Amino acid sequence: MARDNRPNIVFVFSDQQRADTMGCYGQDLPVTPNLDALAREGVLFEHAFTPQPVCGPARSCLQTGKYATETRCFRNGIALEPGSETIATLLSRGGYEVCYVGKWHLASTHNRAADYDLEPDIDLRTKAVPPERRGGYVDYWVVADVLEATSHGHGGGYMFDKDMKKVTFDKYRVDGVTDFIVDCLNKRDDSKPFFLFCSYIEPHHQNDHKRYEGPEKSKEMFKDHAVPGDLAGTRGDWRENYPDYLGCCWSIDANFVRIRDALAEKGILDNTLIIYASDHGSHFRTRNDEYKRSCHDASIRVPLIIKGPGFAGGMRIPQLVSLIDLPPTILTAAGITPPSYMRGRPLQGLVAGTAKDWPDDVFAQISESQVGRCLRTAKWKYSVSAPGLNGGYNARATYYLEEFLYDLEDDPHERTNRVDDPSLEGVRKGLAGRLARRMLGAGEQAPIILPRSRLALPPERQVVGRIFVDDKGSLSIATFAVQTSIASPIDIPFVDVLEEFMGLRVIVTAGDVDHVGTIQENGGEAVLVDNEGQSRGMKGLLSPILPARVLALHPPRSEAGDAPVLQLFFFTDHEASSTR
Repeated sequence: MARDNRPNIVFVFSDQQRADTMGCYGQDLPVTPNLDALAREGVLFEHAFTPQPVCGPARSCLQTGKYATETRCFRNGIALEPGSETIATLLSRGGYEVCYVGKWHLASTHNRAADYDLEPDIDLRTKAVPPERRGGYVDYWVVADVLEATSHGHGGGYMFDKDMKKVTFDKYRVDGVTDFIVDCLNKRDDSKPFFLFCSYIEPHHQNDHKRYEGPEKSKEMFKDHAVPGDLAGTRGDWRENYPDYLGCCWSIDANFVRIRDALAEKGILDNTLIIYASDHGSHFRTRNDEYKRSCHDASIRVPLIIKGPGFAGGMRIPQLVSLIDLPPTILTAAGITPPSYMRGRPLQGLVAGTAKDWPDDVFAQISESQVGRCLRTAKWKYSVSAPGLNGGYNARATYYLEEFLYDLEDDPHERTNRVDDPSLEGVRKGLAGRLARRMLGAGEQAPIILPRSRLALPPERQVVGRIFVDDKGSLSIATFAVQTSIASPIDIPFVDVLEEFMGLRVIVTAGDVDHVGTIQENGGEAVLVDNEGQSRGMKGLLSPILPARVLALHPPRSEAGDAPVLQLFFFTDHEASSTR
């Protein structure tokens, strides 16, 4: 039998690593000298981004080539469906040995979701992952579903092998994980090419210790770091953590040498495609109350270096690319035609200069902290979020409000939000249209995007909940979407929710019909009294569009003294009605 000379593929994957930690992306300190050398020999993608700045969702995108709302893994704690077609299943079917070492984060499911009928809870965070939940990795397998739950940066820990037996390590975690990566390379079947996914958890913070855990002497080695422009002058916790954060990245770089040397010792380095990337970045609690889950480049921009057959010469690619482009890139490198459902495009075309109509923007979905969507171009960052919806319960929305607009040419560190700038209305409208097309291209419904400048109430009070007729025939609201983590609805009378609007002159928009008047209470029910003193029950006004949601908006400008002070905008929510 003729030897299969297709390239081996080794994907080295870090967790929560900013691109600017690396010398090839501008870091002055010697944090990543070996990976910088890889970039000089291979191809560096100057502007690479994640499609989802959360660990599990980003991994689901990488394994399937689909967006997180398509895989259903839109947040952490949702398992990749057993039987899903992945890069591993496709490569294995195509003659590759498929291997995985490190953090998986796609085997456990907990809590419910509004938009999907999830499987019953299954907790494998500290247990062995059974074969049907391994995403098609059928050969070498040493994995913990949630590696930070089975180990710490210091003190060792454990994972599980292919036979579901516990395997331990007693050293710094990056060193311990690399031991198994080298073991995999030494034990592999030399008769066919292989794909090895090396999934480190560093430099991700250790949640239970609430800090980044670099190797010993990190604080001393990297105490003289420059402060990234997006962090300078901010609060957050970067002051106490950044040296250890860089130390984590340094440790991965040092261990990369062990992987490269193992490939060289086997005589296969030149025929191995090496990919280095991360799932998302870290803003060190400067954009929200944790480390990612935001639209900012500190969250969504990642390093991406590829070196090997077809990727050589020290090229630097300026075009915007996404991790969603890596699954078709990997398959193309293996001589396998990517399935048509994959959302990205092979990066080989950019490197060869043959790519036509390469997109000049990238798209990201944001969950847990919000139900958000983001568009990033070379010049603009544009982000929207669904007000009031719970990003851990709701995967998608119909209505979004503009949240951020940054001019990246003038403001590369995203310090000045211009979403309310009236001179940029045309820019916002153009970006909203592009974002809507991206969402449609990801299998989502067309969004309705509202400008933030129209809001009368703060964002956390915009969407009160889902309005419906209760079993007593009265209007009620299921308040599962009021900036909480409550998964089960709490039903309260509609009239109680409208209490703060009582006596105010308002416009009530139900569907395409506007009604002007004053909201009052009559017999425990909310009514609208018009200019002639005629009363109409809110139930009757809303019945054609129930179940519905409500937004409170500024009304159209008017010089009249009796002009309405608010517009209550009710819109249909068919998806919500199907999940109640």
